Amino acid sequence: MTETYNPMIRDLPPDERPRERLERYGADALGLSELIAILLRVGNARTSALQLAQHLIGRFGCLRGLAMASVQELSSINGIGLAKACQLKAAFELGKRLATTPDAPKVIVTAPQDAANLVMEEMRYLTEEHFRVICLDTRNQVIKIMDTSIGSLNASIVHPRETFRPAIINNAAALILLHNHPSGDPTPSKEDLSLTARLVQCGEMIGIPVFDHLIIGDGRFLSLKERGLM
Repeated sequence: MTETYNPMIRDLPPDERPRERLERYGADALGLSELIAILLRVGNARTSALQLAQHLIGRFGCLRGLAMASVQELSSINGIGLAKACQLKAAFELGKRLATTPDAPKVIVTAPQDAANLVMEEMRYLTEEHFRVICLDTRNQVIKIMDTSIGSLNASIVHPRETFRPAIINNAAALILLHNHPSGDPTPSKEDLSLTARLVQCGEMIGIPVFDHLIIGDGRFLSLKERGLM
């Protein structure tokens, strides 16, 4: 029986080691498995960190699948364990927070893309439907972004009372509605359109207009206003 030789990272030439390559060429020159290997730091007695990273990508299919994996799922893999699982989850969380941190204290929403940019990197990974509102002041500056409902995989339970409560509490002049489709497809359902019409009507009654309703998919979104659906 021939035993497969699995070289450790320390056995590789210096210009093939992930950390040395990052230092020399920059992080954007590294492949996905190399970046993950740097986070893992070490493998185990039979597997290098690079091979372990490649196994993780194969196991979860893609970076999105890996980011969505729980600590329990990650730590159950041979060679990962609790410490490495927590390191990976912390790295993904930092990336999401960086992507959703505004560059300035006051963000102005002038187009649907502006609103989508505020939530995309977080909401695209959610496995349940989250319904959120962006509260705007009279200059279309963001006052607050809040969840108002968290539902199942397919639908959110949304009440007008809960939807407009953040706007009333924060003295908002207008709202933008948001919710995600865990499937990744932002195509609106009949229920989405019916709910939007109901909330627009409620906003007109209480003097807090609904400017738009965005449906967030996996790296893409749909604006009901742009599509003429509200």
